[in-house]
Amino acid sequence: MTKNKDPKKESLAEIAVDPDVLARELALEIEIDPLEQIDEDAFSKGFNITQECNEALKMLEGNREERIQGLRIFCEYRDKRSFPLLLPLLDQPCPVERMSAVYALGRNPCPSAVKKLVSLLETDDNAYVRRATAWSLANYDDQIVLQPLISALKNDVAAVRLWSSSSLAEIGNVSLENAQLAAEQLLISLKIDNESGVRSNCIWSLCRLYEKLNNTFQESFVDECTKIALFDKEPSVMEEAKTALDSMGMQGFYN
Repeated sequence: MTKNKDPKKESLAEIAVDPDVLARELALEIEIDPLEQIDEDAFSKGFNITQECNEALKMLEGNREERIQGLRIFCEYRDKRSFPLLLPLLDQPCPVERMSAVYALGRNPCPSAVKKLVSLLETDDNAYVRRATAWSLANYDDQIVLQPLISALKNDVAAVRLWSSSSLAEIGNVSLENAQLAAEQLLISLKIDNESGVRSNCIWSLCRLYEKLNNTFQESFVDECTKIALFDKEPSVMEEAKTALDSMGMQGFYN
């Protein structure tokens, strides 16, 4: 399935590319999502990280299976020595390798990777790769990532919109201008997106950006959260709106 199809009619289970490729590659391997393998507490567990990274660097120059194992290690650990080995893997024909390389470059932000990552978000046929890119770009404060993330939130499949909405909170916090531009699309998506997870993430991101927004926009966000907290049909979105109002000291708005 490519980006040309209507994203509102696609579920995560339907996100696929070439059936012949993904039936072999993704069906067996995508169930181990490198994003889910990232261990935020790894640095405090006493592992010999340097030794693991040394082995992973060798794996990145090996065969396909070895490269994927090495990539999973760099989805967890940071090591600038990986940069020159990770970048070429963004062009691999195997979507599992591209996806894993994208996640690794999210964990190991490399300034020279940002243009290629933006290109993958905009043009890669594989929604898993685009989803990974939407997540990874949150770790890049380069100005060029803002509009591609906004476009992905507007137009891509649900899984990509989900991560784009979260990443916009990070990129929006770079500047007041970014915050306003990101918030405008987040508020639109909050109102019209048909996926509850995306709408909940939009609320979360708008809360992160709230202090950087102008008074008029803050009022619009509070009004929308109040409507959702009182009348929305999605319980998870309703609870997220209540949490947002509580965090802004406006508990009484929905009682």
